[in-house]
Amino acid sequence: MPFFDLPLNELQRYLPPREEPDDFDAFWQQTLAETAEFPMNAKFDLVDEGLKTIDAYDVTFAGFGGQPVKGWFLLPRQRAEPLPCVVQYLGYSSGRGFLLDLLTWPSLGFAYFVMDTRGQGWAHGRPGATVDVAPQGTGSHVPGFMTQGILDPYTYYYRRVFVDAVRALTLMRRQPAVIPDRIAITGGSQGGGITLAVAGLDTAVPVAMPDVPFLCHYRHATELTERDPYNEITRYCATHRDQVEAVFHTLSYFDGVNFASRAKAKALFSVGLMDDICPPSTVYAAYNHYSGDKEIAVYNYNNHEGGGPFQLRKQAEFLRDLWL
Repeated sequence: MPFFDLPLNELQRYLPPREEPDDFDAFWQQTLAETAEFPMNAKFDLVDEGLKTIDAYDVTFAGFGGQPVKGWFLLPRQRAEPLPCVVQYLGYSSGRGFLLDLLTWPSLGFAYFVMDTRGQGWAHGRPGATVDVAPQGTGSHVPGFMTQGILDPYTYYYRRVFVDAVRALTLMRRQPAVIPDRIAITGGSQGGGITLAVAGLDTAVPVAMPDVPFLCHYRHATELTERDPYNEITRYCATHRDQVEAVFHTLSYFDGVNFASRAKAKALFSVGLMDDICPPSTVYAAYNHYSGDKEIAVYNYNNHEGGGPFQLRKQAEFLRDLWL
């Protein structure tokens, strides 16, 4: 994929106006307060997968509306005290997958929680285990999740996901094996967008590491790329011509650019300058509006894979310098 977006010197200055509803904060305060009324009901069931150096747990906790959400929790077996923790949110279409794919962070000495994304887990060999209990009457939508319930922010799919993600962070703060003020949230693509949302909704989280984040600068993204998942929105608007403004009004409550403007966590971003799934200008829109301390790793000749193992190594160095 050749370069197709703004040149790097313009990306570094790209600061588009934010499209934000007047009741953005009130909407999210009400949403989080409603779910806070439900007990966490967390279960940690020890799993035996033959791992010799890591303890692994199958986790269930109450997410949005008290609905059960699954996850994996891994710990180094040799530990004498609570540990810093990495909370991982997943890319679009991925489920929590299998424990053998998740050994890096506990091998580096961190507690590690992977949140399953409700309703997802149909690709990349990573099955999911969490049912999405969608509100009835969410209406017509393009196959996938980007337009499910999109005409009302109260029924939109990512309202449920973002609340699940905040609850996962809360769960780890309460976990005795975790140092509550040493938690980093991270994820790539959709997981990066979820990371930005959590950083904006729970500004006490100390570190955020969004990689090639999705769910940012929606309208611009649909005008710039033909690739899914943003193209799910494009196809919906092409059919529902009279609902375009309603669509983007809903999406303004879920835009990573708006969450970034509220975030305080120390942040390590990444971007691929040939990324035609999450175009560079959508990433920089969030990065340049980000209100906390921040840095960004730029991968000039990479598409949506971004830095891959290079970025993972950079994240490990970033957290070791902070906490180990």
